[in-house]
Amino acid sequence: MDRLIYTALSGMSASMTRERVIASNMANTQTTGFRAETLKTDPVTLMGDDQQVRAMNRASVGGADMKHGTLDQTGQPLDIAMEGDAMLTVQPSDGGEGYTRRGDLSVSATGILQNGDGLPVLSDSGPITVPPGTTVTISPDGSVLAADLASPTAAPAAIAKLKLASWRGSDLQKGLDGIFRVPGGGVLPADPDAKVQSGALEGSNVNPTSVLVEMVQAQRLFDMRSKVVSTAKELDEHSATLMRLSNG
Repeated sequence: MDRLIYTALSGMSASMTRERVIASNMANTQTTGFRAETLKTDPVTLMGDDQQVRAMNRASVGGADMKHGTLDQTGQPLDIAMEGDAMLTVQPSDGGEGYTRRGDLSVSATGILQNGDGLPVLSDSGPITVPPGTTVTISPDGSVLAADLASPTAAPAAIAKLKLASWRGSDLQKGLDGIFRVPGGGVLPADPDAKVQSGALEGSNVNPTSVLVEMVQAQRLFDMRSKVVSTAKELDEHSATLMRLSNG
């Protein structure tokens, strides 16, 4: 009887993981540059003379859907949308390198160029600092141009270049903070051919309608697996009753 219960319980655990992934995707349907999380499920058979018959189910976040989101024109000079497979390099709270498609940039009170998550934007030489008294624009090749407000006729000067990297051919993992990282603390090399489009933002690639359907399906599957546990409990109780009657 425990075989049925173990199988159902492992399925319920997988369903809960699936619902967490769905909830995360649903919560980020309006998040700039968000990549939908994907679920990976694997059948697991416990080895051993007494356990091998128990079939288990294991689920985990398998990565992210890397297809492009919709492009929205904002007209804001510090809004950028990465073209192709390019990703913007930022500095997460752990101090390493992270990669994102979120390009709603701004200048902090301390002059650091940051994205909408408040993470410093990196060049090949580290975080980009904007000189005071200047306005910033981003060129298509990722160059950060600063114009001196005291000299409106002077041409903007390049103060840094965004580190844009391509994820193709590299192993990336998406963290709980939504930032992609190279496993083991590695970094991606800059892509000299990467381009950005200024005055535009890439939206989330989550399809709200599909996520709603997945949520209903996941809840129904969880309910079905819960009923299997209840059925197993009833069968166990009936078996115990029959044993008592036969012993009596």
